[in-house]
Amino acid sequence: MKLLLIHAAGLLYIICALLPDQRRRMVAGGTLLAWVLHAVSLADAVVTPDHLRLGFAVMLSAALWISVGAYWVENRNLSVDGLRRMVLPTAALTIVLPVIFPGTAIPLAGKPPLFAWHIAVSTLAYGSLTIAAFHAVLMAMQESRLHALPAAVGHRGWLSLAIDNLPPLLTMERLLFRMIALGFLLLTLTVISGVFFSEHLFGKPFRWEHKTVFTLLSWLLFGVLLAGRHWRGWRGRTALTFTLSGFVTLFLAYVGSRFVLEVVLHRGAV
Repeated sequence: MKLLLIHAAGLLYIICALLPDQRRRMVAGGTLLAWVLHAVSLADAVVTPDHLRLGFAVMLSAALWISVGAYWVENRNLSVDGLRRMVLPTAALTIVLPVIFPGTAIPLAGKPPLFAWHIAVSTLAYGSLTIAAFHAVLMAMQESRLHALPAAVGHRGWLSLAIDNLPPLLTMERLLFRMIALGFLLLTLTVISGVFFSEHLFGKPFRWEHKTVFTLLSWLLFGVLLAGRHWRGWRGRTALTFTLSGFVTLFLAYVGSRFVLEVVLHRGAV
């Protein structure tokens, strides 16, 4: 059943990515169905009656799930259909990763009833901000192409074609800061709930380990970026620098350590 859901969602993603722009309703309906199937397959990969299973593959798949959802919602309000041919095929690839790299089992025995929600919110926070980072890189490439020499612009490989089909930079920027705001809100909830569960499980509000330090540093960087955007109108290179710095620290806090443990060292996360 799990593989059937994955294959169905992946196939729908690919079909919707290849459909012509004129088939907007078909693309919207197919993408929504694939997104729901993707969510069910993710839940099936993560949740069991007595434990949660997490890892870098689940994080990446969840990140693309969030990206597809953001694309679907924003495409109803803004013209962002140019993202479709980049987002949907990538989602089709990442949906199979939790099967190949199942991650680490986290027992639920002895944990507070809302512990699973803390994990879910933190996963969505990491996913949202990961997508924001890739979105910022796309914007940088898009801006660089706009300022490139005519001879360089004339070379149109598949990546150049994909970048040229992206929405205008102002639209991309609005979408970027919406993703960052969502991710920051979820990351704030993660930090607050993390304090509660740390005190419940370990008797103190913080465990000063690398994951805690890097998560707080990432939260601070994204918070400063949003404040600078609101009060000083930050954008462009400044926004890119803060977004990528925040993402790198968040990656070091969670996804990077799990990738090394699970894939390189073939061990469970501590």
